[in-house]
Amino acid sequence: MDRTSTVIIDVHCHAWPDALAERALGPRVPQLPRVGDGKISTLPGVLAASGVDRGVLLGIADTAKYVDGTNRFVGRSRGGSLFGFGTIHPDLPVEENLASLRRNDIRGVKLHSLFQGFAYSDPRVWDILEGLAADGIAVIAHVGAGGDRESNERATPGMIRDIVRQFPDLKMIACHFGGYHKLDEAEADLLGENVHLETSWPPTLATLAPERVREIISKHGADRIVFGSDWPMADPAKEIAAVKALGLSDEATEGILGGNFARLMGIDPDVPAPGPVEQAP
Repeated sequence: MDRTSTVIIDVHCHAWPDALAERALGPRVPQLPRVGDGKISTLPGVLAASGVDRGVLLGIADTAKYVDGTNRFVGRSRGGSLFGFGTIHPDLPVEENLASLRRNDIRGVKLHSLFQGFAYSDPRVWDILEGLAADGIAVIAHVGAGGDRESNERATPGMIRDIVRQFPDLKMIACHFGGYHKLDEAEADLLGENVHLETSWPPTLATLAPERVREIISKHGADRIVFGSDWPMADPAKEIAAVKALGLSDEATEGILGGNFARLMGIDPDVPAPGPVEQAP
């Protein structure tokens, strides 16, 4: 069996500069207990202790003025066990968003409607997505609930469906099986669509009925499911155990835990993640 089928990649890791982590993380999801401190210095050790070979650091700029700084942080922090996904914001012109990603050699972005304040149906977001698809930049997006009623409607499964139909070349990963606390909608709108679904479900995937998770995976295709923990809101080691406890075939489990993401992104897991972009302004 080739190496891509056995590597473990956690595609959903949040971290901030050590000096900012507590302030950045504190107000975000008060209803969920944390399992970590969110510091960039902590993340590699957590991944290693959990048996994770590679992690994906997700940068999020809540407002437009922080986009380039966040992308510089991601560019400087990646390397070794860490890949980096950056950020965009529709309050910036499309080309300014793309230029920041190019300067920092970032090949994926995180969208988080709860914190960034925009809906995925916003035409400005679609303009950026068109540019991302043209540049071959992947997108991993929070989908579903997690905030108040208004913010919960900014990132619905139906919006992701509309996006992937409009941009068939876009590499899209929908977090939380395509609908955090909106699984009925996710099943109706996303199963069978051109999207990879990600497994995180804070505080743990183990709270979902395993038979339902297996059914979702079976209907969508195990080869289009990727593993994420959502650290520091969930423990990567426990989430790996939860995936293994689903009782899927070895091939399906190994694909979910890393092989599928490696193939989606064209990653050779025997090669460390590209090093920091020290020249990034």
